[in-house]
Amino acid sequence: MGQKVSPHGLRVGINKNWDSRWFAGKDKIASFIKEDHEVRKFLAKQLNQADLSKVEIERVGDKLKLNIFTAKPGMVIGKGGQGIEELKVAVEKFTGKNVFINIEEIKNPDADAQLVAVKIAQSLERRIAFRRAMKQAMQRTMRTRGVKGIKVATSGRLGGAEMARTEGYAEGVVPLHTLRADIDYGFAEADTTYGKLGVKVWICKGEILKDRNGEKRDLDSLMGVKDDKKKKRRNNNGEFNPNRKRNFNNERKQGNRTQGRNQDR
Repeated sequence: MGQKVSPHGLRVGINKNWDSRWFAGKDKIASFIKEDHEVRKFLAKQLNQADLSKVEIERVGDKLKLNIFTAKPGMVIGKGGQGIEELKVAVEKFTGKNVFINIEEIKNPDADAQLVAVKIAQSLERRIAFRRAMKQAMQRTMRTRGVKGIKVATSGRLGGAEMARTEGYAEGVVPLHTLRADIDYGFAEADTTYGKLGVKVWICKGEILKDRNGEKRDLDSLMGVKDDKKKKRRNNNGEFNPNRKRNFNNERKQGNRTQGRNQDR
């Protein structure tokens, strides 16, 4: 099931948090969920040029707090804070609540799955070959520090073909079934002359667990990396190298030859 469900939803409560954080009675749950969807849809339309990754929503009474994660905070804030003030007034107008906006900068856009998916979709809309768009995005992501692996899938009428299909590539390690793995997931759509193309991106940033204080820590730091075999599979920079594997067949053949020589003696 790890290949089918959303990696974010599967890990909520383990190493992921809810994007909407509030409590409400049964009579308000449906209206709040709809309002959250409308707010995110409105912000995505208004900030389509600001590399918007996600929006976290918190509610306390009649107050609404929006945590906006973007790679271009300057475009959201505007000159002298004018942009963020206009955005606040617009959201307050159709929600009727006091809105507080907090801007969070994404320092590594190439390591954010949603932004990578959007970039691939934009490349497809510019009529760039889908294989080239996917491979270029994967190369940029794998060069980013902290990224262990990436998986990309594009579906639809690829190249204008009459029959829709899905093609994808993967590099590094992306363990979707490992719940302690930090998997970032993004989805975007490209509007082409042949119809819509869907783009899905999975990015693995290692394995993490939470300590007693609830803070995320790298799995190796918690375990101390005492396994000598795991140390051998690391490169000079200390990063895990999944491609460096032992050839057990050759070792077995070599061991049999040595054993045969000893018996002959």
